[in-house]
Amino acid sequence: MSKDRKILLSFDVEEFDLPLEYGQAICVERQLQVGYEGLLELMPLLQQPFVTTTLFTTAFFAVSYPDTVQELASGHEIASHAFYHSSFCEQDLRTSRETLETITGQQVYGLRMPRMKHVQPDEVKRAGYQYNSSINPTWLPGRYNNTKFPRKPFEEQGILQVPVSVTPRLRIPLFWLAFKNLPYHLFLRLALSTLKKDNYLLLYFHPWEWADLSAFSALPVYVKKGGRRVLYEKIKRLLYDLSNEGDFCTIDKFSKTCVQQP
Repeated sequence: MSKDRKILLSFDVEEFDLPLEYGQAICVERQLQVGYEGLLELMPLLQQPFVTTTLFTTAFFAVSYPDTVQELASGHEIASHAFYHSSFCEQDLRTSRETLETITGQQVYGLRMPRMKHVQPDEVKRAGYQYNSSINPTWLPGRYNNTKFPRKPFEEQGILQVPVSVTPRLRIPLFWLAFKNLPYHLFLRLALSTLKKDNYLLLYFHPWEWADLSAFSALPVYVKKGGRRVLYEKIKRLLYDLSNEGDFCTIDKFSKTCVQQP
């Protein structure tokens, strides 16, 4: 294992509003409940001493479950995922950061926008952040085409942009949908090749993936693929396999040492 290689594991801790995109109604209380249910399922893994993560958390979720977020802050980085997952205004950037800092008692350095929404770097800087991890530098049909962006961290108007990992050359995304739907050994091979090439690997998931989603009939099969226990064992295996290849690290800590590219 190379101690120089860093594994940047991240979760978007949020209210589960995804069914609304597919025309299935879900009230706010249920959105929060599903997000929290999945987070509780993941807690045994998050409590492993070798696992350090960055948890991009909506302020609304943190206000709803302050004790849990405060507990997680003792071993992980808490970063902002805006205030609400379903709506946004520029003021939410600062308000979210300040709310999370009040709840955790720690400074919040990073931002990831819901659904990787673009936000101007100067707005992010004015709101008091040091880095933004809202770029998936690949083409995702129906969502975005970010192939013009660098794969690696770069500075833009005073903000360090930290894209999530995609493979070299073909830019195959290594995000949550790839993990759920690709055969495990293929995903691991792609992840390890990217880690060895870049010396770091930035992955992202959502806790609600580990909740019971069987009631949400409108969601595509590829979103719900894998029962929560099956998926739990799969990510547990991934974290142990990755731990043999590098050290887990928060994005904040990584961002202070990474090489910034133009």
